[in-house]
Amino acid sequence: MGTTAVDNAAMDRPLKHRWRMVANLRRIVLALFVLGQTGVASYFLLWVLPYHGGTWLELGMLVLFAILYIWIAIGFWTAVFGFVLRLMGGDKHSILKRHTKAQLLGTPLAKTAVLLPIYHEPVHWTLSGLKAVYRDIERTGQIEHFEFYILSDSRDPDVWLEEQVAWNRLAKQLGGEGRIFYRRRPVNLNYKSGNIADFLRRWGKRCKYMVVLDADSLMTGSTIVRMVRLMQREPKVGILQTNPNIINGQSLFARIQQFANRFYSTLFANGLAAIQMGDAAFWGHNAILRIEPFMKHCGLRKLPGIGIFGGPIMSHDFVEAAYMGRAGYEVWLEPGLGGSYEESPPTLADELARDSRWAKGNLQHLWVMFREPGLRFAHRMAFLNGIMAYMASPLWLGFLILTTIAAANMTLAPIEYFPDGHQGLFPLWPEWRPEWALSLALSTLALLFFPKFLAILDAIIHRFTKEFGGVFRLFCSVLLEIVISVLLAPLRMWAHSRYVVSALLNVSLQWAGQNRTEETGWKEAFIFQLPGMILGGGWSAFAWSLDPMFFLWSLPVALPLILAAPTAVYLSRNSLGQALKKRGLLLIPEEREAMPLLEGAVRYRSHELVNPSLTPLEEAVLRLDHNRLHQALAWDHRRGSRTAELESCVAQCLEKGPEVLSRAQMSQIVRDRQSLKALHEGAWRAPPDSFWGRSIARLSAHV
Repeated sequence: MGTTAVDNAAMDRPLKHRWRMVANLRRIVLALFVLGQTGVASYFLLWVLPYHGGTWLELGMLVLFAILYIWIAIGFWTAVFGFVLRLMGGDKHSILKRHTKAQLLGTPLAKTAVLLPIYHEPVHWTLSGLKAVYRDIERTGQIEHFEFYILSDSRDPDVWLEEQVAWNRLAKQLGGEGRIFYRRRPVNLNYKSGNIADFLRRWGKRCKYMVVLDADSLMTGSTIVRMVRLMQREPKVGILQTNPNIINGQSLFARIQQFANRFYSTLFANGLAAIQMGDAAFWGHNAILRIEPFMKHCGLRKLPGIGIFGGPIMSHDFVEAAYMGRAGYEVWLEPGLGGSYEESPPTLADELARDSRWAKGNLQHLWVMFREPGLRFAHRMAFLNGIMAYMASPLWLGFLILTTIAAANMTLAPIEYFPDGHQGLFPLWPEWRPEWALSLALSTLALLFFPKFLAILDAIIHRFTKEFGGVFRLFCSVLLEIVISVLLAPLRMWAHSRYVVSALLNVSLQWAGQNRTEETGWKEAFIFQLPGMILGGGWSAFAWSLDPMFFLWSLPVALPLILAAPTAVYLSRNSLGQALKKRGLLLIPEEREAMPLLEGAVRYRSHELVNPSLTPLEEAVLRLDHNRLHQALAWDHRRGSRTAELESCVAQCLEKGPEVLSRAQMSQIVRDRQSLKALHEGAWRAPPDSFWGRSIARLSAHV
């Protein structure tokens, strides 16, 4: 009966929504604006250059400039699209606008899995976030339609043993036995996509939909319930992506990212959603997916090429969206849903460490973009957009290098009247047009910064400036964000350029859980930023030796590189972030209005029940309740030759402590039921001066 009601609800739409024609028209308009503006800017550059493109060097500069100008012009016009649509009352073609509130409330729900893939994350902090999401869904009265799966890929026994205890405690606290599940893969293949694929092979048929979270994700129960109802009413939608807003920023760096994301994304997300429509991208989390077509069409094969283009796909989300589109399903970004949150890395170093992985994953999309048949053009463009997020940096660096060579040639070498590439009987006279160069520079700055002030105008028009501290504080926050973004841009350019080169050379990467709290020390900052600081100082000195005007031109890039270490250190400071918060700067609405979801997450994370004197491994061995839990989750691995190997590891661990075993050996014995039992019994018989005797003394003191 429920399915019939859903089918009828889907059929009560007037006609099949013809969004594709609207999307194509919008994309054509965008292309005309971007290419037309780039053509004008390139013409200006052509006449700014001394030989007007008459040398190979200047042609190289022109090509790089045009590519980079297209890249920033797309962002500019996307924000303008968002601004215009909001003036018109929103995008009437969005899937959220197609259904009234009454229609959504009358739509029955279907069984939905909420997935939390984790890998070496702070255990209590991560599961406290899931607890807040669970409680918020519970407040909607619809908890019976949801199951929760903690999908661990953690390898360190101290981490996954703690995960098992925390999951058991969480299920009991929430009364969620039989609803909250924990699974750890013994073999970690294909990163996060492999983790989710393993879940789908085992339990995919239990649910119709899955909501995928990240370790730092938070989503309100009302948003999750509304997403399920939208999927029920839109049977051709395969993926529905929310626009996550950054929250809980403490350091100055995190608060800058949080403010920029929350304030500017109002325009950018609405513009992007209006251009992509049903060909949107999947961002890997804070989204709902239709399980059956995902299982059927979105399996990821290994890339068949060499180097970076061989092996498992690292950035899976864009590829899965493209495969879903190829199968005839729609992928939508819906900014109007709200109630979707994530957190920012607390420091610049943590953001760049994450980008090193993302850069390699996004560059792999070159293979998929050009070699995978049947993909929609819009999804191929989404791949290009993700690739340019990192390729723009080496292109910008290349443009600066060519500009420096051109300046050096004009200063150190005699003027060439018949330069390479020039054909003709008459000399080519170099010309300088400083007024054109100034106009071109100002137009480029307008592309970069005008959308930020357009967002202020949007806030004034729609009367939500108070949510960001009022007009004056909002304006000051935007100016502060602009200053910091100018300081960070050259640092990101240098780092991303190195990551692109490393990715193309297929340098191996180490995946690890993200830092959530630690600040950057001076030593760490100088070690990490020293190459860029040397580059900036050397380039600036060379520019001064060539020409004072060229030196001044180099400063917006060189000076931030020289100041990279102190910038990284001070941006990581929580005290600076909190001081600005107290003064009403860089505020976001979620900090001014109480929300049960966010308050719950903060409250749960502040009550951590740990024994600081014992590791999770020691507790797993000594505490009877922990030991019995881990035994119940373990298997019997004592078969054949493995029996003697496990017995030997247990004996060594009891005699000399766990330090004598490798992590792999320790994992083997705590995954074995009999070994866990033997460790518990043997440890409690250990002499007082042994490792386990001292651990028992610490346990007794804590109790």
